Amino acid sequence: MTLDPEFLQMLVCPASRKPLHELPADALRGLNDAILRGVVKNRSGNTVSAVLNGALRPQGEAYVFPIQDGIPILLTTEAIPLDAVAVHGNPGAR
Repeated sequence: MTLDPEFLQMLVCPASRKPLHELPADALRGLNDAILRGVVKNRSGNTVSAVLNGALRPQGEAYVFPIQDGIPILLTTEAIPLDAVAVHGNPGAR
């Protein structure tokens, strides 16, 4: 899922206020594989059961916000920590 670049530039992480970057396709595939295995929980502790259309990762952070039906879900409780999931790709780690 590719967001409009101008729209993406307006978005920031609600927790850190850092810029958001789309999770690369290979990392999204890895995350979705883990979701299908039932091993992914969001920050609220709920198991994530729906495969993601995309995800946004704050620069230098180890969590993502899901994109569902083209809409970024920028709620901190819905953020998905990547530390417990074998997801590679480091967008925005400059």
